[in-house]
Amino acid sequence: MLKRGIFLFSLLIFNFTFLFGQQITTAERYLEMVSEHYATIRDYEANIIIRSGNQEMIGNTSYLAPNLLRIDFTRPAEQAIVFNGDTLIVFLPEFRTILSQDIRSSSAGGAGLATAQGLALLRRNYVPSFVTSPNPEPLESGSSERVIRLRLTRRTVSEGFREIILSINPDTMLIRRIEGRTIADGDVRFDFTSTRTNVNIPEQRFIYENPPLATTHNNFLFRTFD
Repeated sequence: MLKRGIFLFSLLIFNFTFLFGQQITTAERYLEMVSEHYATIRDYEANIIIRSGNQEMIGNTSYLAPNLLRIDFTRPAEQAIVFNGDTLIVFLPEFRTILSQDIRSSSAGGAGLATAQGLALLRRNYVPSFVTSPNPEPLESGSSERVIRLRLTRRTVSEGFREIILSINPDTMLIRRIEGRTIADGDVRFDFTSTRTNVNIPEQRFIYENPPLATTHNNFLFRTFD
């Protein structure tokens, strides 16, 4: 009986040591780990699908650290969004119009969140939690693709998204999907597939050449002052 009691006690101690010896990853720590991983990425290319309401845009995105970003769309064909570090450029082929805005931080909608700078902003301005648990789950109902899902809730009402859900590939630590609810209660979704990292993208890719006969409107969002 004594030996059996000692055995059970030893087993209990072993189990407690095993359980408390494991690293418990909180949502805040997991978001930090993803941010740290993106900080090691010099550049990446990916296919991107942007959905807002009934509209769907398809294209290819390129990123070069620390803040160069470009999206070339195939739907709508020829449409482009480029941020060269100082200026945001949006080309609307339907109207042969270029919208140009001088800004001091990377901005290309939710696509800009899938960068080291974007994730740093999320960590500062949003409170993370796991949607259900820290375990991988299907990307969506019926999907065989598994992701870890984080819900980000804004800290202040000044943020552009009320809530953001990040779906992260647990093996690559890359963002697979961004879902955002805007302040107008609209839903926007960004899907990243076939992401290729550190492919030596040249800076010249982020130099946008204006299409012929296009009209340019400068500082279409707001005026900048020195």
